[in-house]
Parts: sequence; C-alpha cells; structure tokens
Amino acid sequence: MADIREFFNGLAGSPKRNENRRKVLLAVAIKADTQVGIARRTTLSAATVSTAVRELEKEGIVTNGRTDGGRAGKACLVPTDSVGVGVHLGFNHVTVVARRLDKDFDTVATRVNSEGVARGWNRARPDVADMIHDAVRETGCELREVFSLGIAVPRMVDPRTNRFTEPVLYPWRPGDSPAGDLGGMLGVPAFIDNDANLGALAEQTYGRREHAETVVYVKVSTGIGAGIIVHNLLLRGRRGMAGELGHLTLEADGAMCQCGGRGCLETVIGAEALLKQVRVARPRSGAADFEHLEDVIRAAKEGDPVCRRVIEDAGRTLGRFLAQVCNLFNPDVVVVGGQLTECDLLLAGCRETLPRFALPGAVAEASGFALELSELKTRAEAQGALVLGLRGHESFSAAG
Repeated sequence: MADIREFFNGLAGSPKRNENRRKVLLAVAIKADTQVGIARRTTLSAATVSTAVRELEKEGIVTNGRTDGGRAGKACLVPTDSVGVGVHLGFNHVTVVARRLDKDFDTVATRVNSEGVARGWNRARPDVADMIHDAVRETGCELREVFSLGIAVPRMVDPRTNRFTEPVLYPWRPGDSPAGDLGGMLGVPAFIDNDANLGALAEQTYGRREHAETVVYVKVSTGIGAGIIVHNLLLRGRRGMAGELGHLTLEADGAMCQCGGRGCLETVIGAEALLKQVRVARPRSGAADFEHLEDVIRAAKEGDPVCRRVIEDAGRTLGRFLAQVCNLFNPDVVVVGGQLTECDLLLAGCRETLPRFALPGAVAEASGFALELSELKTRAEAQGALVLGLRGHESFSAAG
C-alpha cells in the first residue's frame, strides 16, 4: 500500500511544482473528484491540475480512472493505510469520524458520546481519546497511521493562532487546548475551528450544493451559529468572530447572555431558552420531564402541543434572522443543521418567515435560492473537521 504520509512529507518545502502537487494530493484525499472539480476546489488552473494528476499517477500515489469513452474519470488515492480524523466537541455530545483516505467520504467510522464538553475539557478528554482510538481501529488501522486531525468546537477560534478567541467562554477555560492535547496524542498537527464554520465546509464539499458559490450553514442546537463560505473561502473575520448569529440582538432589554450582552438570539431560541418555555407552560408535576433538548424534540414528534409550538416559533424567529443574512450575503443556499432540525417543525417555521422579511429577489425560487436541511445531519461538523485537518496540512507544510 502507498504511504501518503511519507510521500507527502517528501514534497514538503519543495518548489512551486511540488506545492501544486501537495494541493492536488490533499484535494483528492478529501474527495475523489474530476480534474474540473479539483481545479474548482484548489483554485489552480485546469492545466496545472492535469499536470499534477499525471505526475502523481506516475509516482503511484493517485489513480485517474477512465470512463467507458476513454476520458479521464475521478482521480482518487491508490490503497493506503493513512487515516483522516474529524472531531466535534459539542456542549452535550461528542462525534468522532475516521476515514481511510482511499475510501469514499461517506465510508466513515463514527463514534458518538452523549456527554459533551459541558462537564469540562479535562473530564471529557479521556473519553474523546478512547473514541478516536475506537473509530480508527474500525477502519482497520492504528493510531500511528493517522495522517490528519481536525476539531470542531462551539466557540470562536482565532484563525491566526489556532486557539480560542479571547475572552475564552464556557465551557472552555483559559489554558484548555484540545488541538494541542489531541494532536500531541496522535503525533500530528491538529487544526481547530468553529463548528458552524466546519458544517458549512462539509456541506459545500460533500453536500448536494457542492458547486454553490455562497453557502450559509446555520447550526441550531445548544447555541446558534452560522458558517459562511464565499468563493470557496470560509469567512472567518479578523479574529474568527464572523457568523456569530446567536449573538445578534433580538430584545435590547432581554435576558442576559453568557457573552455579556442582553437579548441575544441564543437567549430566545437556544436550548436553555426552549426548555425554560416548556417548563413554564407545564404543571409543576410535568416540568421535570424536560431536562434536555432531546426531551422537547421527542415530545414534539409525539404530538405534544406545547413542544410543537415552541419549536415552530423558534423556526419563525430564526427565519427572520436568516432573512437578514440573505439580504447581506445573497447566498445560493442556506443549510440548517444541528440537533433541533431533528424536528421538521423548525424548518417549517423558517419557511414561513424568511420570505416575508427577505428581499424577494434574494430568496425567490426562480433565483435558484434554496433553504434546506443538512444532508450530512449530525455528522456535518465532524465531517467538516476532517476536511479542515487535511486542508490544514497544506499551510502547515508550506510554512515548514
């Protein structure tokens, strides 16, 4: 089997020709693709991609299958033991995906833990390490064969430092370094970013709208966040604070938010706010039945009128904010993901108010705009983290 790690490291620090080959090799590791698709994702010229693919074929690291008509098909890696890992460290759950890089993107080993990092990183870390080990073993490989690691977190990350943006907010504490801890365990560089950003990256890479120019991914779960991709680039902002939809103000004198503001969207339709609404509407004897967001979702699916109304109203409120996002960025598609999308009432509420408050030309069906649920569902953020880990190798090696 080919050793992508040895081959890739042999290219590091080489002239421009090998820099382009690194880009193409990583693009193929992320997803088998046509040369046209690789050119779009790497922003390299078609001629440059064609040359790089041909040279990588000669090196025995890439194969470029042919169609029945003899034309070049999708370039993919030859069999390899190298593994990519993506980790989503949510408040109330952890998801780990691992994939041998010669396999299709949907052939991943997945591990999910219903205890997230709300209990503290030091307590969660051993469980996350075990999940990574189990997922990698399921691929038929060992930890030493991990090539890349990406991490998604529900917090702002400074793209210049690969660390949390100050001030560090709950559940993280100053000094917490999941990238340093997990990367050190695996012996690979680890890259970290906001989970909504990585949900957007996964949807554009693997979703139905892979050729969309502008993609907005909205995560609705414990908190609310948005990832925005324009021209194949994540819009992170100067300190990684772009897309913080959950901290836009809805009620100027509303409830206090952990960010220090009042009336943030997150205080109105975040998990804690929805649970509070349900408990208030319940007789005292029934309020204790709703401890977690999944309790509300389950009851809504079973026809509970209070839970159904709470989720539908949350969708209506979210739709109003998404309308402003559409007016600002005029996206091709808005993808809604996160735990709350397990109930279809959320999207129904969004569909009701978004066109009411957005510019008609921005969201009209004839314009090609689409509002849809995440195709990758609960794996979106972890899948995006896996892509981040691979893409991070490009800048890491160039810097080295």
